[in-house]
Amino acid sequence: MDLPETTYPVDTQDEHEDEGVRSGPLRRHALWAALVTAAGLTLGWLGALFRIGPEEYGLPPAAPGALWPYLLAWAAIGLVLGAVLRFVAARVPVYSPAEVLLGTVMIGTRLSLGWRPEPLEVAGLAAAALLLVALWCAVALRGAAVVRRSPSASGDSR
Repeated sequence: MDLPETTYPVDTQDEHEDEGVRSGPLRRHALWAALVTAAGLTLGWLGALFRIGPEEYGLPPAAPGALWPYLLAWAAIGLVLGAVLRFVAARVPVYSPAEVLLGTVMIGTRLSLGWRPEPLEVAGLAAAALLLVALWCAVALRGAAVVRRSPSASGDSR
């Protein structure tokens, strides 16, 4: 049985619409980093609510202590990660920088609020997030270098 071929035109440009060089003023980059970090903090906090609320609404709290130091720590970590992502995205196309930043801040906040780790463990989580972002940026930089060296990008028609 043969499958019918599609008669609809396929536009691959829409699939990678957010992949592009993000140039612009510094305030726009800072606003982007602040907004995506705030969204990640909010989603991480909402994900940890069952561990930080009253016991009748979920599990007993994992550890006693204040939540603000963890929220402030992940806000600072998120801003640093956002700065790294936007710095690279202003030079070469980076695929889904907002999702990478949102995911790392959300997971770090969720783990920190539910588990309440020691400062050294938070630093380890931050280092893991920074490593992930650095690898993501390295892949983007490598891809841009390969595209620049390809014969079709330089205009050679052999």
